[in-house]
Amino acid sequence: MHAFISRQSVVHSYRAFSTSARRWEIANLTNLPDRRCPSYFETPHNDLLSLRWPLPPRNVLLVQKRNTPAASEALRTFACHAHDTYPDIHILLEPNTASELHQSIPFAVHTNATPCEADLANKVDLTATFGGDGTILRASSLFSKAANVPPILSFSMGTLGFLGEWKFAEFKRAFREVYMAGAGAGERSRILEGDPSTDGAAAKDGGILSRAGPTGWSSVRGKNLGATRGARVLLRNRLKVAVGTSDIESSPSTHPINHSPSTIHAMNEIIIHRGATPHLVHIAIFIGGRFLTEAVADGMIISTPTGSTAYSLSSGGSIIHPLVDSLCLTPICPRSLSFRPLVLPASTPVTLRLSEETNRGREVEVSIDGVQQKQGLKVGGEIRVVGEEISRGSKGWIGGVPCIMREGGAKGDDDGWVGGLNGLLKFNFPFGEEG
Repeated sequence: MHAFISRQSVVHSYRAFSTSARRWEIANLTNLPDRRCPSYFETPHNDLLSLRWPLPPRNVLLVQKRNTPAASEALRTFACHAHDTYPDIHILLEPNTASELHQSIPFAVHTNATPCEADLANKVDLTATFGGDGTILRASSLFSKAANVPPILSFSMGTLGFLGEWKFAEFKRAFREVYMAGAGAGERSRILEGDPSTDGAAAKDGGILSRAGPTGWSSVRGKNLGATRGARVLLRNRLKVAVGTSDIESSPSTHPINHSPSTIHAMNEIIIHRGATPHLVHIAIFIGGRFLTEAVADGMIISTPTGSTAYSLSSGGSIIHPLVDSLCLTPICPRSLSFRPLVLPASTPVTLRLSEETNRGREVEVSIDGVQQKQGLKVGGEIRVVGEEISRGSKGWIGGVPCIMREGGAKGDDDGWVGGLNGLLKFNFPFGEEG
C-alpha cells in the first residue's frame, strides 16, 4: 500500500511539472541562451567544408514560404520532431509566422518582439527554410548586417528550387546530420554509431535517452552515421554594399566598405533599375577606382556566383560556379550592343554612380536580393560594392553564407550544381524534346 501511494505521488508530481500552461505561447527570443557558432574545416577529396559544432545547437530559426499551406504544415512537422527528439531545442519563428502558427504548435515558440536584426544574429544557431530560392534569400537577408551568418538548412518546396538542397521527406536525416556534426570524437563517436555499451537505460520515443549528459549529444543515439560523417557546407559569397553620395569621398577606390551598421550584405545581387520611368539611366561605372564607362541602359546588376543564375542570367550574364570567388557586372538592356557582362574578382571594388548631367534630376530604384529599398538612388548618389572576404583562420573558414549541402551517390560525388543546371535550368536542352 505504501508503495502504491508513493507511486501515486510520483505521478502527481510529474503531472504538476508537465502542465500545459506554456502551450501556445509566444516568448521573446532575448530570453534564449546566446548563439553557438560552428566551425568549418576542409575535407580531403571534397570541395565542400565540414561543419563542426563545439556543443549541440539549441536555437533553430524556421523560415517558410509565405501564404503556402504545404510549407506551414512542413514547418509544424519539423518543429515538433526537433523539439520532441533532441534535447534543449528552442524553435524561433518570424513574428508573422509565430502569430499565425503558434496555436497549432504544442509548445512555446520564440520570436523577436521588435524587428532587431542584432537579436537574431546573437541568438540563432541554425536556420531551416521551407520554400524556394526566395525563401532562402529572405532567411539570409535576416542577417544582412551580420558578419557571421548561421548555417542554413534548406528544404525545396518552391517553384524552381535551384538553391534548395533537400527534399522535405528527408528532413529527419538532414537535421540529424547537422545536429550531430561535431560529435565524432572520443566517446561521442560510439554514441554516433549506436554502440550498445553507451545505451544505459533505454527510454521511449525510438532511443532517446536521458537528457542529462556532458554535452547533450550523449542523450541521442545515432543510427550508423559514422564517426567521420557530418554535415557538408558550401560557403556562398556575399556582396558588401554601401549606398551614399559621391561627396562621401572624392575617389571611389579609397572609401573602404567594412562591417558597419550601414553596410548591407547581399547573397544574390544588387540591382539599379529605371523603374516606372520610360527613360534610360546613365550610370558611371568605376572598377577598382578607375573609370570604366558610362552605361546607358535600363539598369545594372552586380551579382554573386549564386545570383548569376537569377536576374543576371535572364539579362545575358554568365553562369558562375558558386566556388568561384567572383562577382558579375551585367547591364540590363543596354543601348550599346557591345556592352557585354563582366566577371571580376570578388575583391575588386565596383562603384555605380548616377550621373548628374544626364539623368534629369530623377531617382532610380535600388533592389537588394529581390527587396526594393525604401530609399532609391538619387542623382549624384553612388553604390559601392565589393565581395565579402571568405578567409581561413585558426578556427576554420569564416565569411559567406554557410549552406548545408546534400551529398548523393554511394561515394558522395553527386554535384548538385551540375544536376541543377541540367534538371532545372535545362542547360543546352535540345529544341523539340520534352523535359
